[in-house]
Amino acid sequence: MTKKILVIDDDAAIRMVIVETLKRDRYDVREAATIAEAREMLGRSMPDLLVTDVVLPDGNGLDLLPVVLAKRPELPVIVVSAQNTLTTAIRATERGAFEYLPKPFDLDELRRAVREGLARDAGGVEAAADDELPLIGRSPAMQDVYRVVARIAPTDLTVLILGESGTGKELVARALHDFGARRGKAFVAINMAAVPRDAIEAELFGQERAGFAGGTRFPGRFEQAAGGTLFLDEIGDMPLEAQTRLLRVLETGEYSSAGGRLRKVDVRVIAATHQDLPRAIAEGRFREDLYYRLNVVPLALPPLRAREGDVTLLAQHFLDRASDGGSPRKTLEDAAGKRLGEHDWPGNVRELENLMRRLAAVTRDRTITADDIEAQLAIRSTEGEIAAPSLEGRVEAWLRDHFRRSGDMLPPPGLYERLLAEVDAAVLRTTLAAVRGNQLRAAAILGINRNTLRKRLTELGIAPKG
Repeated sequence: MTKKILVIDDDAAIRMVIVETLKRDRYDVREAATIAEAREMLGRSMPDLLVTDVVLPDGNGLDLLPVVLAKRPELPVIVVSAQNTLTTAIRATERGAFEYLPKPFDLDELRRAVREGLARDAGGVEAAADDELPLIGRSPAMQDVYRVVARIAPTDLTVLILGESGTGKELVARALHDFGARRGKAFVAINMAAVPRDAIEAELFGQERAGFAGGTRFPGRFEQAAGGTLFLDEIGDMPLEAQTRLLRVLETGEYSSAGGRLRKVDVRVIAATHQDLPRAIAEGRFREDLYYRLNVVPLALPPLRAREGDVTLLAQHFLDRASDGGSPRKTLEDAAGKRLGEHDWPGNVRELENLMRRLAAVTRDRTITADDIEAQLAIRSTEGEIAAPSLEGRVEAWLRDHFRRSGDMLPPPGLYERLLAEVDAAVLRTTLAAVRGNQLRAAAILGINRNTLRKRLTELGIAPKG
């Protein structure tokens, strides 16, 4: 039997593309441009699947969902929207949407969502709405993050957030808590890299000391987060002994404080790291079984340099926030926004936020210029705001600068080989310097034989010293 689909969108061009695409897949497709028109159609007969926009001439398309799902709870609903924010994704999920697709979306992605929606029932979740945006950004890279957050926030699944330093891992963890079922309970965060190694277990599990008047008891982070969420930041820096105890807690749901009794634990655990944990496992620095316990849902955050179009949006957001704190309200001129987009942001969103705070404080005019940006970027902060970028990040930044310096003239052919040769030469020179010119040791470290090393040194014109 042919499946019936109702498409609601006030943009005639978008509606036509969706309708024609689905008709080619042999669905019976009807269309509506307003909520009133859709209500009339739904009153006559219910479709097998609903595709709806959010902003419509006579209201919000999301408000239609509870009414429709009350009549037919299993109806799969696909929400499409140009309001590409985390709040939109969350609210679509809250109201029972099966899928959320930010505009512009790939038609094959829509067809996939339709097939999956018709193949299984849709389920709604109950959660409170939040008008504040815990995350800012409309880039395609952030849309992927929003969709994952919207899907897993209502669950109790353990999440491992991956990303470079400064990408906003704690913000994502807070969003998962604030939009989840545990939002009325505590959100407790601990940074493993900031706690002395010999104090981590006491920090996590607490400590009890015998003495007068019943002794002294210090609750740990697990107890503080009871019923809520425990965020373990920089989990890759946790010592192996503490990893073993954490694994036991995740497996059994129980822990004991130092000198104390066994306790039951009811928390959702979210972990985060900028490290390559599989590599840490291979090097014996991280337990493989703990990795799989934490990595139930991996969530990768994009670096700021990969979030095209988000830099100026974030910059203005930070300027507005600075004005809420007492600084004069300031805006960016177009050239300033362009200059921000050209920077490689090794410190990611944290670096951008600190830059905007400085600009809000030190610039006299209400409009921030490209010269103001240039002057502040020239100041390399010694306060630790600029984290060391990954090798991939350094190469990407070098390439962006290389193309920018080329202007309208693209670089000559052979860029790939030239870049590899430069990297190769740097690796060989640095390794040889580290072993004081000992080619046998250098070859062993590099994992190549000595003849290959000699040949490559000759090809690159590198004279070994030592």
